Amino acid sequence: RNLKQSWDCTGTDTQNFADCIMKIRDEQQATYRISLKMKCYDFSLTVEPVQEEHEEQPLPPNLKLAQDEIKGLSDSAKATVSKGTPLQQLISWMLQGQGQMAQQVKEAAGTFQEQGRLTANLDENIKEVRRAKELSLGYRKVAAEVYNEAAQIAGVCV
Repeated sequence: RNLKQSWDCTGTDTQNFADCIMKIRDEQQATYRISLKMKCYDFSLTVEPVQEEHEEQPLPPNLKLAQDEIKGLSDSAKATVSKGTPLQQLISWMLQGQGQMAQQVKEAAGTFQEQGRLTANLDENIKEVRRAKELSLGYRKVAAEVYNEAAQIAGVCV
């Protein structure tokens, strides 16, 4: 989001950062060679001066911000992918154990009123687990799209 705002490419699809990379390349082509490098699950924005006189100069703030944003996007996508499977396993375990948890609530409750409160809490928690399942699947899909787009920009075959 910050990348799109700082480079004024907010009119594009929310999942598409290729337009921003292209805009950065176009705007900086006289001074810097901009490319996206990909290594395993990491990708980064590489900025190389076109002329030697720019080699010793610090990067302009907007290019440094773009590098930081791309690194953040890479880190987020990597975390989403790497934590996705364990999270789905935990969610499945919780949903499969729903009946057993309900039985434990009945056995643990001292009064009918307490059982009702605990059952309502369990139902709310299971509802949130289902919501987390749907959200995490969506996040994994977006992360996969980000990786595919990064690979395409970087010229890597996936």
